[in-house]
Amino acid sequence: MTQSSAEQMRAWTGPAVLSFGFRPFFLFGALWVTLAMVLWIVTLSGGFDLPSRLDPVSWHAHAFLFGYLGAVLAGFLLTAVPNWTGRLPLVGWRLAALFSLWCAGRVAVLISAALPGWLAPAIDLAFPFVLGAVILREIVAGRNWRNLMVLGLLGVFTVANLIFHVEAARGSYAAQGLGLRLGVASAVMMIAVIGGRIVPSFTRNWLARSGDDARPAPPMQRFDKAVLLISIACLSLWIAMPERPLSGLSLIILGLLHLLRLTRWQGHRTGAEPLVWVLHVSYGFIPLGALALGASILTGGVAAPAAQHLWMTGAIGAMTLAVMTRATLGHTGATLHADRPTLAIYLAIFGAAVARLGTEVAPLLTQVSGLLWLAAFGGFVMVYGPRLLRPSRKG
Repeated sequence: MTQSSAEQMRAWTGPAVLSFGFRPFFLFGALWVTLAMVLWIVTLSGGFDLPSRLDPVSWHAHAFLFGYLGAVLAGFLLTAVPNWTGRLPLVGWRLAALFSLWCAGRVAVLISAALPGWLAPAIDLAFPFVLGAVILREIVAGRNWRNLMVLGLLGVFTVANLIFHVEAARGSYAAQGLGLRLGVASAVMMIAVIGGRIVPSFTRNWLARSGDDARPAPPMQRFDKAVLLISIACLSLWIAMPERPLSGLSLIILGLLHLLRLTRWQGHRTGAEPLVWVLHVSYGFIPLGALALGASILTGGVAAPAAQHLWMTGAIGAMTLAVMTRATLGHTGATLHADRPTLAIYLAIFGAAVARLGTEVAPLLTQVSGLLWLAAFGGFVMVYGPRLLRPSRKG
C-alpha cells in the first residue's frame, strides 16, 4: 500500500531532523555560513590561516555561494519537489547520506591544502551531481516537465562550481572569475524564477486573508516570461564581458525590468506582515544589484565587488532567509507570522547588505557587515534551530 508523504514522515522513528529535506539543510546551512563568517573575520584580522588551497577571498566566496546556497537549494527542492510531483519525499537514512555528502564537501574544501589537488573538488561536486540526479528522477517519474527549468539552473550552478575549482587550480583569482559570475547569475535567475512564483502567490493569499481586495499580477504571465528571457541574455553578456559598456547597459535594462515586475505584486500593501514584505524587499535586491553593478561598469562610481554584494548578501542572503523562516514555520505547524526575533533577523541581513555597499568608502563597514551577517544567520540558528530539531506539531 502506497504511503502519503505525511504517513512516511510519521513512520520515521529516527531523529526529527531527518524527517524532511528542509530540516538538516536549512539548519546546518545557516550554521555553516555563520561559522564561515567567523573564520573569515578572524582570517581578515590575521588571527588564522585557512588550511585551504583556495586563497582566503575565494574560499569566502565559495563557502557562501556554493556551500551555503547549495544547502538551501537542496532543502528547498527536497521539500518542494514532492509537492510538485505528488511523489514521496526523501527522508531518513537516504536523506542523511545526501546531507553527509554536503558536509564532506565543506570539510574537504576547507582543509584542501592537506589533500591531493583533485580530491576536494571531486568531493565538493559530488553533492550537487547526486542532488540533481535525485531531482531529475522525481521530475521524470512525476512527469512534472515544467520544473525542468529549475533543474537546468541547478545544472548551470554545478557547472559554475566546477569552473570555479578549475580556475583556482590554475592559479587564477577565482573570486573574480568566470565560475563565480556564472554561479551568481544562476542564483539570481533561480530567485527570479522561483521568487516570481512564490512572491505573488504568498502575497495574494495574505491579502485575501486580510480582506484586502487588491491582488498582485498572477505569476508567470507573458510579461514575466519575457523578463526572464531578457534576463538570461543580459546576464550572459555580463558573464562573458564583465567590464564592457554593453554589459553595463544590459544590467541597467535588467534592473529596470525587474523593478517594474516587482511593482506589479502589491508589496506596498503587505507592511503589516514581515513574513510577506520580506519577500518583496529581498526580491528588490535583484534590480538594485543590477542597477548598481551596471552603473559600476559604466561610470566606476560604485566598486564592482560592493555592487555585486547587493546580489550576494541582499538578494541571495535575504531571500534564502525569508524562504527558510517561512518554510520552517509552515512545515512545523506554527502560525505563519513573523515574531520580533524573526523581524530582527530580516533587519540584520538587510543591514549587512547596505553596510557592505559602503565598505569602499569606510573600510570599517566590512566588520559591521560581517557582524550583522552573524546576527542574521546566528539568529536563525538560535530561533529556528529548535523547531527544525523537534518533531512537527502537524498530524
